[in-house]
Amino acid sequence: MHLIRHGEADLAVRSSEGLTTVELYGELDLVLVQRVRPELDVLAREAPALAVDLQRVTFCDASGLGLLVRCAQRVRERGAGWRLVCDRPMILRLVRLAGLDDVLCPSPPAAPPPGPRTTAQPGRLRV
Repeated sequence: MHLIRHGEADLAVRSSEGLTTVELYGELDLVLVQRVRPELDVLAREAPALAVDLQRVTFCDASGLGLLVRCAQRVRERGAGWRLVCDRPMILRLVRLAGLDDVLCPSPPAAPPPGPRTTAQPGRLRV
């Protein structure tokens, strides 16, 4: 495993067994996007498989989503593996509301605890 921390702990990269994982930290906004885009572009071009881990991201805006979409598309265009690791309900909701589920394929959140099932009303989006 290879771990590289960059700058002010905005990004950590580790590689193991053909998978490169990028951990992002803080707020995934225009400022962070501008700092990490060059590194992510290189990894999207070169990593045999790339996972972007957002578990330590506290906020994501449209520029952050744009960066993730750009990265996912570049990785997939060359036939490499792509995975988004995210357990943040706010970010997962943003991905769903933006209609980017199919592009980003976030890992599913933890299963809800057992209990009575509720059904969504027809025509209403549940997030």
